[in-house]
Amino acid sequence: MRVLLVDDHTIVREGLRALLADSPDVEVVGEAADGEDALRKARALRPDVVVMDLVMPGMGGLEATRLIKARHPEVKIVMLTVSDDEQDLFEAIKSGAHSYLLKDLEAAQFFDALEAIQRGEAVVPTRLAGKLLEEFRAQARRVGKSDDTEPLSLREQEILGLVAQGLTNKEVADKLHISENTVKYHMKNILDKLHLQNRAQVIAWAARQQSKEPGSPP
Repeated sequence: MRVLLVDDHTIVREGLRALLADSPDVEVVGEAADGEDALRKARALRPDVVVMDLVMPGMGGLEATRLIKARHPEVKIVMLTVSDDEQDLFEAIKSGAHSYLLKDLEAAQFFDALEAIQRGEAVVPTRLAGKLLEEFRAQARRVGKSDDTEPLSLREQEILGLVAQGLTNKEVADKLHISENTVKYHMKNILDKLHLQNRAQVIAWAARQQSKEPGSPP
């Protein structure tokens, strides 16, 4: 696994590099101190995984994630942050982050997370996972209440939630133990029902739905 480390604190990058040096399956191919540098390094180095800080001077982790995923959709971006705020989690997933890790995790947990990511699994802190699932279920319910959209089936709701987390069709298929063609079939139905054209619009739609919730920031 080729990894790019992105954090504005040198000591954090050095610590991660030293930690990952113990893993024969991981190669740190580069480092970046901000989002703009991360974008350049992702283009030049083509890592498999980008370990991305959330808050950095200049271009932050969310914007960098959106741009990297738009240009290199195959790259998995892991947000590594001190923030356990559920809103930050939602924004990271909507931006295209594959997983969300907290900096207070143990070294063994970090390696376990990387192994899971390598298998195509999304990883979020246990205390935040329930909030994430609850949010996507709420979005799916709102689809059924909308006047101009056809309600999604339970399976379509499941797939919508996973796609909105940034999973590929194959990753969704593996997670739900169905074929990739079945996922494609359901995705076509989801796009038709929501009047959308592609996966990026699905994530953008999810973001808009959340912003319509009472109490959400304008």
